[in-house]
Amino acid sequence: MPERVPRLGLVCITASEEIRFRTVTRTRLLTQSPAARRRILSEIWSHNIEKLGAALEFCRRRAIRFYRMSSSLLPFWDHALGAGLREAFRQPLRKTGELADRFGIRVVVHPDQFVVLSSDSDAVVKNSIAMLEGQARILDDLGLPRSPWAAIEIHGGKAERGEALARTVRALPLNVRSRLVLENDEYSYRAAEILEVCRQAGVPMVFDVHHHLVREGLRTYEHPSVEVFLRKARATWPRPSEQIVHLSNGRAYFRDPCHSDLIRRLPSSYRKMPWIEVEAKGKEQAIERLLRREWPMQARGRAAR
Repeated sequence: MPERVPRLGLVCITASEEIRFRTVTRTRLLTQSPAARRRILSEIWSHNIEKLGAALEFCRRRAIRFYRMSSSLLPFWDHALGAGLREAFRQPLRKTGELADRFGIRVVVHPDQFVVLSSDSDAVVKNSIAMLEGQARILDDLGLPRSPWAAIEIHGGKAERGEALARTVRALPLNVRSRLVLENDEYSYRAAEILEVCRQAGVPMVFDVHHHLVREGLRTYEHPSVEVFLRKARATWPRPSEQIVHLSNGRAYFRDPCHSDLIRRLPSSYRKMPWIEVEAKGKEQAIERLLRREWPMQARGRAAR
């Protein structure tokens, strides 16, 4: 029986210029008249929804069944600056979500570093929750399930505030909490710490092997702790078959926090993972080369389709 190949995930844009999204700053919008603001946002939203559909088609052609959507897909979607425009875009969003369902492509999102639910600032936590609610509403409007299948992935944020983080997560609105997953990082929440938060909050853990080896100073991806945390993280997923892990390599040296263009090293334990987000700057090129090197028979089968 042939080895089952993990679903390898494409992150947001492509190495080529084929898939690029547009955005706008608050400063620029505020210099415009109300009519100009509506026009600018309408043009950007139309462009980005069209590009999201193009990204899904791009994935379908390459038999990629896992896609991380840009967290900047619809700037100011959940803000007063976008009020009055949203209703006209809900149908195009729903059709795009139906496209993902028809193609069998799993869609997730990873909001930026400004989402810090563990901050000791009430204002930062409030703004973070608002940003997560905005992402959740887009996922709702796409028609994606309120479950970790359509994951909202974030880091732990401010260190040594695990209990506060767990409390905040437990109190999140359902459309956010039901999708939220937490990822270990190399600075604030090592794998053991974010695992404990996930257990307390009742949300899944995404294990990032590169963050882990940087944080722990490991010399190899084959360190026993890698498989241990993969197993422990799997136990936090309501459906283990939906477990997500992240994969990247160091750019200039083994434990370089910066991501490399391609994946040169694959932990052997990752071969058993069902869903792997490939966080390499080479995007689809990294996915294709990884497949050719690690699963050549399956890669040839994909190419023949």
